[in-house]
Amino acid sequence: MSTGILSRIRVLDLSRVLSGPWATQILGDFGADVIKVERPGTGDDLREQGARLKDLAGNETNERSTFLATNRAKRSITIDMAKPAGQELIRRLAAQSDVLVENFKSGDLKRYGLDQESLRAINPRLVYCSITGFGQSGPYSQMPGYDLIFQAMGGVMALTGVPEGQPGAGPQRAGYPVSDLTSGFYATIGILAALHHRDTVSGTGQYIDLSLLDAQVAATSSMAMSYLVAGQMPVRVGLGSQLTAPYGDFDCADGKIMIAVGNDKQFVQLCHVLGCPELAQDERFATTSLRVVHKLVLLPIVAAILKQNNIAHWMPLLREAVVPSAPIYDFKQVYDDPQIQHRGLVKTLPHPLSGTLSMVGNPLNFSDTPLEYTRGPPLLGQHTSEVLREVLGIDDQEIARLAEQKVTAS
Repeated sequence: MSTGILSRIRVLDLSRVLSGPWATQILGDFGADVIKVERPGTGDDLREQGARLKDLAGNETNERSTFLATNRAKRSITIDMAKPAGQELIRRLAAQSDVLVENFKSGDLKRYGLDQESLRAINPRLVYCSITGFGQSGPYSQMPGYDLIFQAMGGVMALTGVPEGQPGAGPQRAGYPVSDLTSGFYATIGILAALHHRDTVSGTGQYIDLSLLDAQVAATSSMAMSYLVAGQMPVRVGLGSQLTAPYGDFDCADGKIMIAVGNDKQFVQLCHVLGCPELAQDERFATTSLRVVHKLVLLPIVAAILKQNNIAHWMPLLREAVVPSAPIYDFKQVYDDPQIQHRGLVKTLPHPLSGTLSMVGNPLNFSDTPLEYTRGPPLLGQHTSEVLREVLGIDDQEIARLAEQKVTAS
């Protein structure tokens, strides 16, 4: 039994791919009992994506990295929801759950009697969260979509990439599925808020309609406000910034570093590190807004000085002067960094095939209810019999009958 901050919460997870599983993994990290419902035989689409996990003998298994990254702290059961008996099992599980998360196309679950109105009639305390590409209403509500679509429509690509007029100019996507994960974060926030309202105000759950497009548009609001407030269109600036300078990548003698000066004090400190304190006294560079105006003059001066020494020379000096700065890491360097290691972000979890599995942990650190990492990502249907027996009180004979009828798979 979990002792986590959500240890008394049960989550019925009908979602697959990224946004929903990301949200339910966070809830599982917090101690919720997350029951992941998967299709018999195939399971979540993510079971086919990413690098293969090796077993204890060093042989490749069918478990893949993308699924592993988003499904720890869950129990997997297989149910064929196209069968009436499968639908009934899901209804019974929903009656015993606090939260249901799904990311089917709008209207799909209504055909099976598993829509929010049907299930909340059975369990009025249920918080039912639907995650779709475009939401439950609107002209695009029936359209499918993936992260690439929402980065394009949500403004991310308008902000990302090489500036116009430079070689390689044009829109680019972020290097990870930012729309999916942003939606997962919003889903988690919404679910926790709805649970709080249920338990402190209303006594009943409610329905959450979350769209990946909505979430992505909301996440870019700090950049979009210049358009909404003054009609100014944000533009692509590559690794630079439209709001401050110097901010971006700079060549050293042996590679690149990033410097992100966010205020006047940091600029003064940078100038001392570079050995040119007089730059901070130049009236063209006296404030953040003036440095932005004159950055085409300022940046080449900074770049020429940094190029004279290597990364190992500059990074200790910049850190000592508290100037925001960093080398550009590959993933080996990320996990070798002493700060990352000190924070303990890599966790070791049990896995039935590989024995143990290294995973990136949750970044939240609670003082009174520390997160527990005891349940690794499940095999397909690993917990079917356990959940049916424990949660629904189904006996072994009935469990065998359901498996024989292919309603479930062991």
